[in-house]
Amino acid sequence: MSQYPTPGSYSQPPQPQVVRVNMPSVKPYATYTLIGLTVFIYLLQLLGQQFNLDIVTFLGIKNSYFILKGQIWRLVTPVFLHGSILHIGFNMYALFIFGWGLEARFGHLRFLVLYFLSGFAGNVLSFVLTPSPSLGASTAVFGLLAAEGVFLFQNRELLREQSRRAMINIIYMAAINLFLGFSIPNIDNFGHVGGLLGGMLFTWFGGPRWKVEGLYPSLQVVDKREGHGLLAGTAAVLLFFIPLAAMGWIWLAGK
Repeated sequence: MSQYPTPGSYSQPPQPQVVRVNMPSVKPYATYTLIGLTVFIYLLQLLGQQFNLDIVTFLGIKNSYFILKGQIWRLVTPVFLHGSILHIGFNMYALFIFGWGLEARFGHLRFLVLYFLSGFAGNVLSFVLTPSPSLGASTAVFGLLAAEGVFLFQNRELLREQSRRAMINIIYMAAINLFLGFSIPNIDNFGHVGGLLGGMLFTWFGGPRWKVEGLYPSLQVVDKREGHGLLAGTAAVLLFFIPLAAMGWIWLAGK
């Protein structure tokens, strides 16, 4: 006589396990501070313009003549200056969109260094390749755009499909903005290209490289470059753009 299995005698199929991975996360205090400081400085610009005495812009704008006279701070200070409400509005919106995510991954200090070195790189290339004065945070913002792309590429094995889609969006965004920059007059596209290169260099050598550590089910993402990424990224940008600035200085001074 055959035996029939009784209810409940079947083994239950394995249930899917949910793995909890703790992702790095910090409040974007540096991003908010940069936005607040930039808006404050723009208000000072507007106040000065009311009295035809915009000292803030005069002292900080990228101007090749004064840079050659030794005012090298003008390779950084333009990131705080803007020419219109639309100009600052677009740049601060882009800073907010990219800043909060990058700051969470890079940490406060490394994110700030990325921002200012991207701005420096953009203004160096602009100084070397065009005599026109320029201002705006777009040099630094383009560096953030490049940093996002490089981060996604270097961590593509962990982020998988999410990384591929986001990288495509980043490439499209950079291409469209560069095209518009070369198509519309009075836009310092060399500054944008320099910012892209600066952000790319910094992140390639010093951006977060994630790996998963821990024992199941408690896993967390850690940065393999934490502790030395800041130094490596800074060195990569400075070793490229300081000699470029020096060569540009010599060339322009001899003209």
